[in-house]
Amino acid sequence: MIGALLLIMMLAPALAAAVSLIVRRPRVVEKINLLSSIAVFALAVPLTVWSGRGPYRFLNDYVVLDLLGAWVILCTAVVYLLASIYAVGYMRLLEEDGRLWGFYALFSGFALTILLSAVMNNAGLYWIAIELTTLVSTFLVGFEREPESIEAAWKYIILISAGISLALLGTVLFYWNGSLVLGPSYDMTWDILRGAAPKMNGALAILSFLLVLIGYGTKVGLAPMHAWLPDAHSESPAPISAMLSGALLNGAMLGIVRYLSISDAAQIGIFTRTTLVAFGVISLLVGALFIVRQDGIKRLMAYSSVEHMGVVALGFGFGGPLGIAGALYHMLNHSLNKSLMFFGAGNVMRAFGSKRISDIRGVWTRQPVHGALWLAGAAAITGAPPFGLFLSEIVILRAGFEHGFEWAVYAMLALLIVIFIGFLNHFRGMYFGRETPTAESVADARHFALSGWCVAPMWLALAPLLVFGVWWPTDMWNHFMAVANALASAAP
Repeated sequence: MIGALLLIMMLAPALAAAVSLIVRRPRVVEKINLLSSIAVFALAVPLTVWSGRGPYRFLNDYVVLDLLGAWVILCTAVVYLLASIYAVGYMRLLEEDGRLWGFYALFSGFALTILLSAVMNNAGLYWIAIELTTLVSTFLVGFEREPESIEAAWKYIILISAGISLALLGTVLFYWNGSLVLGPSYDMTWDILRGAAPKMNGALAILSFLLVLIGYGTKVGLAPMHAWLPDAHSESPAPISAMLSGALLNGAMLGIVRYLSISDAAQIGIFTRTTLVAFGVISLLVGALFIVRQDGIKRLMAYSSVEHMGVVALGFGFGGPLGIAGALYHMLNHSLNKSLMFFGAGNVMRAFGSKRISDIRGVWTRQPVHGALWLAGAAAITGAPPFGLFLSEIVILRAGFEHGFEWAVYAMLALLIVIFIGFLNHFRGMYFGRETPTAESVADARHFALSGWCVAPMWLALAPLLVFGVWWPTDMWNHFMAVANALASAAP
């Protein structure tokens, strides 16, 4: 039964993409994609719950549904559903009905590739799935065909391909290292690599992990490999920005975590964890510096993604039950929160006709309901209580103290304060800064009205963020503890 449900979940976006290519009617393809996202979410929830009874392996161990992969599937399904709802309203504003079939075909295909990466039980196949996400999403980054978006798409594919090439080299070196233990030919599943890790050559294992970390870290957007992220996130259509930030980055982080467990089994965990923690701190530093001085509204959100992936890296790097639980909880909360923020940014950009923060004033006046939702999301994304990110960050900080990373904890605290002040200072200007109305801006404000499609997903994202900030569901905690135990069992 689990295999059948997993197959149906993968078929839903695949069929949506195929139908979009065949039908090519804008109102039909947007509904097909929406139905696909509903189906994926409806199946992801029970599969995540049932993953605790596994892991379940299919197709000669090439496919696996385990606790960690199921959590990434759930995060992806949440963003896919929210972005699909929002896309109905947002893409109509672009007045590109003649090209919507291509957008939705790629959109569904993008979701499919991320979902596939989460269930790949072979390190080589996982690399292929991650590379497929790049190939599909490149066309989505450049969908609006503006000079900036075309440049961002080229920058995206060039930098990501360079990083993924390093990840491939690291994968090959891991295979070679395993061959010294298992012989020249073996199945490169995660479990087999972990089993062989204690007998692997230590120096080669360290080199392999560093290449994988830099390679997949480029995809995650960890600094200093993050250069593609601000351009790609800021120039993509808003629903794609949400998918890139809330879904794709988690899918790439999954690979780092799986290799981290192999490194623990190879008894090089102290070095690899310290390296991951260092990348996390650097990501927070870079995010803080660029957030404070930023004037592009979606670039502000993009650097926030660099920051939060740094926080997730810190959680996994600190390790232990608290570190793992905090990182996983942060992944879901960030997926919800960043979707909300990119949806709000897309709405504001359309209302004010500008991407520049300095051009956006009087959001309260023009969009009171939407403005309240977006401001609440801004408070949440900075880690303010009582939202989910505050709770996950507190847990990660506790994990850092528990495992002797006090230097990283103090750095994280200081940088989070800087980000809190800098981020909300931009919103102070957009909400309470004096607007200088012109005849054109008054006319735009009079004629621009947000549809329910553009506001409803913001409500759907904000509500669980508030709930998760005041109540940590017991079932989630049990799931996180099971993940932590599974990862800890890799270590001898």
